Amino acid sequence: MKALLRRTLASLNARESGASLALFRGMIAILVAVSVARFEIYGWADSFFLRPRFFFSYPGFSWVKPPGPLALHGLFLGVFLLTIPLALGWKTRLAAFGMFLGFLAIHLFDVTNYLNHYVLLLLLLAHAVLLPLGVPYGLDGRTKDGRWMTTSPRWPLRALRFQVGIVYFFAGIAKANSDWLFHGQPLAIWLAAREGLPLVGPLFALPGAALVMSWCGFLFDTSIPFLLSHPRLRRPAYVAVLFFHALTSYLFPIGLFPWIMVSAATVFFAPDWPLRLLARRPVAGATVDAVEGPSGRGGEQLGRAALVAFALHAVLQILVPLRTFATPGPVAWHEQGMRFSWRVMLREKNAAVTYLVEDLQTGRVREVPPREYLDDRQEREFATQPDLLLQLGSRIAADEAAAGRSVRVRVDAVASWNGRRMHRLVDDRISLDRVGRDVPLAAWILPAPTEPPPSFK
Repeated sequence: MKALLRRTLASLNARESGASLALFRGMIAILVAVSVARFEIYGWADSFFLRPRFFFSYPGFSWVKPPGPLALHGLFLGVFLLTIPLALGWKTRLAAFGMFLGFLAIHLFDVTNYLNHYVLLLLLLAHAVLLPLGVPYGLDGRTKDGRWMTTSPRWPLRALRFQVGIVYFFAGIAKANSDWLFHGQPLAIWLAAREGLPLVGPLFALPGAALVMSWCGFLFDTSIPFLLSHPRLRRPAYVAVLFFHALTSYLFPIGLFPWIMVSAATVFFAPDWPLRLLARRPVAGATVDAVEGPSGRGGEQLGRAALVAFALHAVLQILVPLRTFATPGPVAWHEQGMRFSWRVMLREKNAAVTYLVEDLQTGRVREVPPREYLDDRQEREFATQPDLLLQLGSRIAADEAAAGRSVRVRVDAVASWNGRRMHRLVDDRISLDRVGRDVPLAAWILPAPTEPPPSFK
């Protein structure tokens, strides 16, 4: 066992070109810069974090609230400016840590802003904190005599490959359900609305088009990490990556996610691929490949403790998506474990919600529509998620108590999932103050409808 450990560490610490890591560092900086700039350019910072009356919080983070206008815009500006030292590889870990904290705060302000690619960017920034990304071709790796470090241990690139591969693989595993593979849903719904597009639109009207594309998506996601890992298959696999993400970006409003994945997938190429692409090699005498650097190290050596830590991290990356199987029934209906599981564009779900406030003294029941607390975007996002239904209900109950009224709050919520008829989502007979105390959340959520969705054409 000790011999295996020594061989593993020796292999992971062996040096290789750091060109791929350096380019990846720059791409992450650009992607984060574009992400935060979009909040300011499109006015999202104000509309998402300043105008709403109520914000949905993650468990344990209810204390994280959007600050005032000056601090909020300063936060976005700070994260944007920190992308510069990250790109240059100067004080890389400190810059990445600041970006991570700032971007994390933005992510925590309101659950209804959850997006898988924000989570991925956070994970990649965490890797930039932990990995020596600033050493190869960066200011952190420049020697006293002005030469550049050009090499890196193997293990940082391997860690990034694992992270990116996890995203693809579990996005594919999530598609292994009857709606996706046997009924072509929800793609059939989405593609029907895009039959008028030039060139590709008429193809979507063909019989079975949605089912074929559903299977293509499933096979692509589950296989692409392994295809990208194979040296002979890597180039055609990356062409498939480019085609797949370009098509999804054209068809669906999914923001930067396709381009983040196109950039992230480059970690599967050979460590020196940027140099090969440019058809040039490092200039003799201008670089240094020795282990000694300005800090005495040319990139940290992976030790036993760090190897164990990364192994535990890998296990966590696997267990978190797998937790979706802990609750019986389709996760697209009950939503338990939906977040942080790489379930990308897997359901078409709509809901109508009304809160029922019963005065315990008079017995009168009045309706409280969510729009009294939420804007249109929040109302659209929260209505299908039972845990968020509970959060707003708790806020309504608290407001009623503050006004001196003794009430019981229930919620009438009906939802349509992948084209099915409307079904009741939660038990409207149960007072929300009992959910999570006397009644488990899973028991409050009603079983998913058993009827199949409308089939593809």
